[in-house]
Amino acid sequence: MTGNEYGFDTLAIHAGQDPDPRTGAVVPPIYQTSTYAQDAVGAPRLGYEYSRSGNPTRDALQECLAAIEGGRRGLAFASGLAAEDTLLRTVCRPGDHVVIPDDAYGGTYRLFSKVAENWGLDWTAVALNDLDAVRAAFRPGHTRLIWAETPTNPLLNIADIPALAALAHEYDAMLAVDNTFASPYLQQPIALGADVVIHSTTKYLGGHSDVVGGALVTADVDLGDQLAFHQNAMGAVNGPFDAWLTLRGIKTLGVRMDRHCDNAERIVAYLETHPKVGRVLYPGLESHPGHETAAKQMSRFGGMISFRTKGGPEQAIEVCNRTKLFVLAESLGGVESLIEHPGQMTHLSAAGSPLEVPADLVRLSVGIETVDDLLADLEQALG
Repeated sequence: MTGNEYGFDTLAIHAGQDPDPRTGAVVPPIYQTSTYAQDAVGAPRLGYEYSRSGNPTRDALQECLAAIEGGRRGLAFASGLAAEDTLLRTVCRPGDHVVIPDDAYGGTYRLFSKVAENWGLDWTAVALNDLDAVRAAFRPGHTRLIWAETPTNPLLNIADIPALAALAHEYDAMLAVDNTFASPYLQQPIALGADVVIHSTTKYLGGHSDVVGGALVTADVDLGDQLAFHQNAMGAVNGPFDAWLTLRGIKTLGVRMDRHCDNAERIVAYLETHPKVGRVLYPGLESHPGHETAAKQMSRFGGMISFRTKGGPEQAIEVCNRTKLFVLAESLGGVESLIEHPGQMTHLSAAGSPLEVPADLVRLSVGIETVDDLLADLEQALG
């Protein structure tokens, strides 16, 4: 199934998920097995021999991921960072160089600065919305990859995907886009020129805060085959039940994202006029420096909001501690609303680095609750 034949919601519900041929079960079974009986030596049945190498439930998820991202190959992993690590060690070698955002997710920064750097991979953090700065950071013959997030976590900056793709390809490099914040429902980087898309499926794809996972989707079959080899060789795959949970979440991704966006837009309008809020960071605002670019490459602007408090770090922390419906927790993209202080939570690993986030920053993951209840909760927390 492809996007040329079917709409997004149809793909999310049906791609890779034909009724079980044996029983007619509408939902793909959970193949909770580590190994498979083989028909003869060297003749595994339907190609399955060991669940690290292949599992029917994971294959269903991988086919669905490729379909909803408009890619040629989808691969599922135990976490988003496992997917990132596999990508880096597949396409890079010691001595290579990567350009990353200067406001990358804290876990991504930690992976580059504490793990990949020790392996011999060099990296430079730049503002990806400044194409001149990106070009200046390139090391011809060594820069293998531009690593983009758009919107970024947690500052919600926007990168121009087609422009970055053109720049990367000019130097025989690749563009990888972390599409976790937007989800494939709101943005499809492969159609805009990206070579590979990254997801923490823990977030919007799973959607229910009950499963951890990651994914890679490629525009090219050969790159997909290389990543599949490393997926098996490195072994950071998700289990069949995790794959099943993620598939279940994807089925409702479209309707959930519509509500996330509706609620976020109401909350942004409220925060914009609140006397204790200094600045609201949301790409749907016309005042946002990346608004025009986001409007070109996203269908809507998502459910993530960050804002800075006029009362400084102490007030930001107080707001996080006072909410009742907004749960104080890391992660994002679930049906329930979450609030966090990035500087002391998700982005603590970037403290003291050029990627350190402002101490007065609050990040909201807006859920799908009744929006008036969420607004009342923010009113009492800010009050």
